[in-house]
Amino acid sequence: MNWQAIRAIYVFEMSRFFRTLLQSFVSPVISTSLYFVVFGAAIGSRIDQVEGVSYGAFIVPGLIMLSVMTQAISNASFGIYFPKFIGTIYELLSAPINFLEIVLGYVGAAATKALFIGIVILGTSALFVDLSIQHPLAMLAFLVLTCLSFALFGFIIGIWAGNFEQLQLIPLLVVTPLVFLGGSFYSISMLPPVWQTISFFNPVVYLVSGFRWSFFGLADVPIGLSLLAIGGFTLLCLGIIWLIFKTGWRIRA
Repeated sequence: MNWQAIRAIYVFEMSRFFRTLLQSFVSPVISTSLYFVVFGAAIGSRIDQVEGVSYGAFIVPGLIMLSVMTQAISNASFGIYFPKFIGTIYELLSAPINFLEIVLGYVGAAATKALFIGIVILGTSALFVDLSIQHPLAMLAFLVLTCLSFALFGFIIGIWAGNFEQLQLIPLLVVTPLVFLGGSFYSISMLPPVWQTISFFNPVVYLVSGFRWSFFGLADVPIGLSLLAIGGFTLLCLGIIWLIFKTGWRIRA
């Protein structure tokens, strides 16, 4: 394992994050604060509690998941797309490093950025609501796994994308709607039976449910299914990336 190469890619990507703090860090924190103001004031005034938890606290895990997923995808997809765009990816492919080392560098940096933002948003939420975490280790594990899995997904999007517009296509048209419809701001049990059944086909439901369980001990689906879902998604992304590097799809043309 070429740790020097991994470190070089990781440090370069992290330095870009700190050069664009306003866009990479301040913007998602302000957006999340606005969610607290809008949902907490407008909807929270009409919904006092959800399953014994104040509505303001109930939406915290969903807001963190929304930010973490979008940031992990965005950072990973741009990180690998830009070398494709300017042609420096061929230097990576010709260097004495394998695909796993390239993935560890880019995905590790993207996951670190998303994790950092998620922790900051968690701290920001304490300014708005009284929050307690029943299972802190499980919370951290879910957060890290979500950062890694969606950074891998973003890496795939960055390789697939043919232009800058396509980088935003899947996050805006697929991921964000799935998060909003995945129980981020409500409990699935509040829906009619038919819509509950439909919601269980949304993979984000399992991530949000497991993450919320680590906070309040409440879950819409069994915690084992949540772990299986995120573990399966991570392995699927790794398999796709391995296949991409093996075949050279979209990176050697």
